[in-house]
Amino acid sequence: MNAPTISKKILSIVGKTNAQYNLIQEGDKVLLGLSGGKDSILLATILAHMRAHAPFKFEVKAVTVDYGRGGEYEYIFEYCKELNIPYELYRTDIYKILEEHKREGSVYCSFCSRMRRGALYTKALEGGFNKLALAHHLDDAAESFFMNLTYNGALRSMPPRYRAQNGLGVIRPLIFVRERQIIDFITHNNIYIAPDCNCPINWLDDDKRPFARANTKEFLAQLESKNPDFFKSLKNAFTHLHTNSFCDERFLDSII
Repeated sequence: MNAPTISKKILSIVGKTNAQYNLIQEGDKVLLGLSGGKDSILLATILAHMRAHAPFKFEVKAVTVDYGRGGEYEYIFEYCKELNIPYELYRTDIYKILEEHKREGSVYCSFCSRMRRGALYTKALEGGFNKLALAHHLDDAAESFFMNLTYNGALRSMPPRYRAQNGLGVIRPLIFVRERQIIDFITHNNIYIAPDCNCPINWLDDDKRPFARANTKEFLAQLESKNPDFFKSLKNAFTHLHTNSFCDERFLDSII
């Protein structure tokens, strides 16, 4: 495999994000949640690039969470081998637990996500890692924001970093990268990606799959078609919060 080519634009975005939010620093031990999808494959490539060229030293290892129904993992192993990134496949019973606890008509994506995150936390703490890297991008953050706004009645999205309750630092180096840039990276380098990325949602019948994210993605695409700078404006909004312009008492100005 020839070394994958990462565009200067993507490297610039990730570099600035890392510098602004201090995501990866000297001496960090970073565990990458590597599903084998396009997003995490790009993040693996970027972390390998950073490890070789950044003016600081850090360790990185990738782990894939198997949900308990098997999957296509050989290409992930081979890709990590080419990048010289240690790799582990972590077998779990997540799918069995999902089946046992699902309710009729319910969507278990969030439940599945929490269990997968818990599995990654477990491997990170067991291995002495201080940071967990996830491959969420700007489109993910936008979809999360509008889904929370529309379905949950909350102003909430995805931060570039946060501290988990167990003390582990969770980072999102791709948070300002657009999904289409990631697709271009995969296409340009002719990188193989498993059709279903081993995601449990692909094992459900079509009529039982969640509709909220697909609807939100379509809604955002319509907004961007009418305003090409929509995502640029949204990114700026995520970094310029006017908390006292809403109705949360914790942030209102005192007039007493």
